[in-house]
Amino acid sequence: MSEGKFLKTLAGTRFRTPPIWLMRQAGRYLPEYRAVRATTRSFLDFCYTPDKAVEVTLQPVRRFGLDAAIIFSDILVVPDALGQKVWFEEGEGPKLEALTDPADFGKLTRARLPEKLAPVYEAIRRTRAELPRETALLGFAGAPFTLACYMIEGSGSRDFAKVKGWAYRHPDSFGLLIDLLVDAVVDHLVNQIEAGADAVQLFDSWAGVLPEEQLFSWSLEPMVRIAHAVHARHPKTPIIAFPRAVGPATLMYRRSDAFAALSIDTGIGAHWAARELQPHICLQGNLDPLMLVAGGAALEREATRILDKLGHGPFVFNLGHGVVPQTPPEHVAQLVEVVRNWKPSAS
Repeated sequence: MSEGKFLKTLAGTRFRTPPIWLMRQAGRYLPEYRAVRATTRSFLDFCYTPDKAVEVTLQPVRRFGLDAAIIFSDILVVPDALGQKVWFEEGEGPKLEALTDPADFGKLTRARLPEKLAPVYEAIRRTRAELPRETALLGFAGAPFTLACYMIEGSGSRDFAKVKGWAYRHPDSFGLLIDLLVDAVVDHLVNQIEAGADAVQLFDSWAGVLPEEQLFSWSLEPMVRIAHAVHARHPKTPIIAFPRAVGPATLMYRRSDAFAALSIDTGIGAHWAARELQPHICLQGNLDPLMLVAGGAALEREATRILDKLGHGPFVFNLGHGVVPQTPPEHVAQLVEVVRNWKPSAS
């Protein structure tokens, strides 16, 4: 169990400078990651090979001394474990054998999830054993709506017409899929916590495509149900919610009964977030990943601006989305140095 700055911040302690970790910090921008990836046949095999998952989870912590590691895996291991065919096309991203009819639900079952995802839990056990005690280990899962998007569309999408059409025309059957995914995500998060994850994050990457009423029904409400079910088993484990691109509707997610922190994307203004969100909940975010690519004076100015706005309250420095592959590693080192050397004003 970590005893460090990250978990204490989620619990409400404020430090002179905030903790820092980065979404997708174990990834293609690191040459040592690419060397390990080159030895593995497919991306899913990579996720299911504990030796390699442990190694790439630890790489950014070794290199940059970050305050948290996030286990190397993918949100689509859940549909894979439920029985849907999932694969990754090089240069194209994830592909799934799309659900086209409620009858397709019949082939999905939670029964095989613990066995199928056992390599993920083994990687967590081994990573927690190797990390310094002060470095937290995060587990994670996709939120039900985002998983449903991939499962019905069969890939990413520009407009998510298939999933929205299904949800709008057949809300009852769509609700059954969401219910199944709520239960599966609870299983997955609980198993990660019991393997050694100190905190977990829920990624609702496609929440921003929903209008307000459906955002409540298909994004927020299932995430809150997951949080309450996880806390019934592990009441002290912090849960971070990341509803991406929902704009001012982020206000709905400041639910301290469910979430310890709210991760905000680049589209949320730091000044607005400090006024409207931070008095209610710890925040995490929200540097533009492409600012990390740019580096130099521009990176220092923008990181300092975010720190000046959000660093006076409960805050974890992160990006507004994941590290992109073209990011120079030395820019990540620069960012860590800027955060660690930030001098808060007297306010």
